Amino acid sequence: MLTTMLLGIALTGAEWVLWLLLVLSVISIGVMIERVPVVRRTRSYPDKTYGAIRALVEKGDFKGAHKVVADGKGSDQMVLAAGLMVAHLGVAAVEEAMRAEEARLKIYEERFMAYLGTMGNNAPFIGLFGTVLGVIMAFHDLSLDATGGASTVMKGISEALIATAVGLFVAIPAVVAFNYLLRAVKVNLAGAGIAAGYLVTALKSEEPQSGSAAH
Repeated sequence: MLTTMLLGIALTGAEWVLWLLLVLSVISIGVMIERVPVVRRTRSYPDKTYGAIRALVEKGDFKGAHKVVADGKGSDQMVLAAGLMVAHLGVAAVEEAMRAEEARLKIYEERFMAYLGTMGNNAPFIGLFGTVLGVIMAFHDLSLDATGGASTVMKGISEALIATAVGLFVAIPAVVAFNYLLRAVKVNLAGAGIAAGYLVTALKSEEPQSGSAAH
């Protein structure tokens, strides 16, 4: 009874699988269109960014330095802005603020990327599932009409293989986009970390001078 029920489901064919893959492909394209501008907009140029505020930081003009990077969209600019906002509280506060901002940016920049990774890994299997359904249907049709012979089976299998091809068609762009975005996010956050390191080093180098001035 269970076999009969499962056979009835299998005989629905692979067309619904193709529609599912089509919908998933549209979603993947939407994620790519939304994510690529985000990682490009938040690109980091740590040497250039910190170079623009170096003199102000060395003079202790943290408000002026903050104004330079406050409206920036780069990951390094946003991290530095978070640190400079609390620079008057000391180096420890700056480090915590920048660490928190880096964590926020990581979540923001990696948004929806898990979907692309999942599609890249699983779309071929969805397509293969559709192919298996198509093959089952082809052999079932042959059992009902044996006069068709091998031509009936071959026609059914060739149609079923379309599902595998569509699965690969959906998976390959998703994998390419996922790898590109993952690399871009890593570079952005690495740049932000470099800029943060520059700022912390500069602030720590000023600490002994401030201490000696107090004496």
